[in-house]
Amino acid sequence: QVQLVESGGGLVQAGGSLRLSCAASGRTFNRYIMGWFRQAPGKEREFVAGIGWSGAGTLYQDSVKDRFTISRDNAKNTVYLQMNSLKPEDTAVYYCAARTGAIVTMRPLDYNYWGQGTQVTVSS
Repeated sequence: QVQLVESGGGLVQAGGSLRLSCAASGRTFNRYIMGWFRQAPGKEREFVAGIGWSGAGTLYQDSVKDRFTISRDNAKNTVYLQMNSLKPEDTAVYYCAARTGAIVTMRPLDYNYWGQGTQVTVSS
């Protein structure tokens, strides 16, 4: 089992940057596929980015490609989401998630463990 705690959210102007962190408990962090999701008010939770065990394989939602970068540090049990060129439509609660398995997937139902979320607000 793994527990996830996100941090790094906040208020930023359009065009700005934020880096989200997700700290995981447990000694088997490097066996989990990690993902970032987000949920805006009145909308479904959506996939943002995911990363494989070693960090070599990544997957992004089209709307964040070339602006967001997911990475992980298995020695620190932490996954990151660097967000650049932020837009008002990126405003949402961002969630870190973990799943067992071998590949990154985009479906929330595939992920076994979730953090509590961190709010990101981008002002225009």
